[in-house]
Amino acid sequence: MEPTFAPETDGLPDPGEVCWAWVPYEEDASQGKDRPVLLLALDGDEWLALQLTSSDHDLDAEQEASEGRFWMDIGTGSWDSQGRPSEVRLNRLLRLDPESVRREGAALDPELFAAVVEAARGHISF
Repeated sequence: MEPTFAPETDGLPDPGEVCWAWVPYEEDASQGKDRPVLLLALDGDEWLALQLTSSDHDLDAEQEASEGRFWMDIGTGSWDSQGRPSEVRLNRLLRLDPESVRREGAALDPELFAAVVEAARGHISF
């Protein structure tokens, strides 16, 4: 499934939008937390998405890479009520139940969405 930038102002989640969903932890999928995600595409009955964080991984990028985690800065948006800068994880493709995705965020800029997709291609396959 190819990621496509297609936000609509219809109140429903769309590719290219940062929404909120319950995301399982990598270490224990029975646990997780509610967090912002960047929707990439609807693949059958699942959303393909990348998780966001407000933690700054620029200072520990080498350590993160050694643990197999790669991040990209995407700036601020209304998905974070505190206006903190966000990063998107490039190498963990999430498959989410559409029922767990809530449209409470905002669409990325189309050029930024394309840059995230291109950067993620170096780590995952869509």
